[in-house]
Amino acid sequence: MLLCQISDLHVMAGRRRAYGVVDTAACLERCVRRIAALDPMPDLVVATGDLVDDPTPAAYGLLRELLAALPAPVYLLPGNHDERGALRAAFPDHRYLPQRGGFLQYAIDDFALRLLVLDTVNPGQAGGSLCAERLHWLEQALARSDAPTVIALHHPPFATGIGFMDEIGLEDPSGLARIVRRFPQVQRLVCGHVHRPIQALFGGTLASSCPSSAHQVNLDFRSGSRAGFVMEPAALQLHLWAGETLVTHTACIDRFDGPYPFHG
Repeated sequence: MLLCQISDLHVMAGRRRAYGVVDTAACLERCVRRIAALDPMPDLVVATGDLVDDPTPAAYGLLRELLAALPAPVYLLPGNHDERGALRAAFPDHRYLPQRGGFLQYAIDDFALRLLVLDTVNPGQAGGSLCAERLHWLEQALARSDAPTVIALHHPPFATGIGFMDEIGLEDPSGLARIVRRFPQVQRLVCGHVHRPIQALFGGTLASSCPSSAHQVNLDFRSGSRAGFVMEPAALQLHLWAGETLVTHTACIDRFDGPYPFHG
């Protein structure tokens, strides 16, 4: 089974450029074309939040238009730039999205890997959290099946060392760690938010973040560094499940010369 992860699309209404620089709509178009050219085709695509930059109906309408070209089913979850009601309204045919309740959390049981989606959004805040209600949902969902499982959430549950991103990270992930540690079927926690490929051990398994389909966060470990971004290559991640372990590949979206045969 092949699970494709994209993240932090930051689509803007009217195809405006994010921060006046990044043509996020064009970036997402290239990303969709890259996925469509994969062989084998991913079984599903999960988009781990910050789907739009400003959560207006126009922005979500453009997002829907751009994602429509994906040849695999796509599963959406909110990030801190998203708004739950507007996301629901823009994708009424995405029946997996809960139509009731405050959080967009759901389970997908249709594949060899089970997908559990957690909602870490705090409206109006850049940082995220997992309250008792959200953690209880996860615990109950994990208890229902021992199938190999991937948990998707927007905010990574670990500190990255990039200070300005950690300031808006996931508040107190200890409750999540305690739950994950109890369920050995959890193969991975896949996240977005930090616009970089980062991995860390968490709750007895591995947590990883996906680069953005557009711009990347500046890699800066200095204390007091200011938030910024760089136009490093856009990328997606491919999580390959062959029945024993989950292997993750980070793939650049843009094309490069090759492949060339090895000699000697």
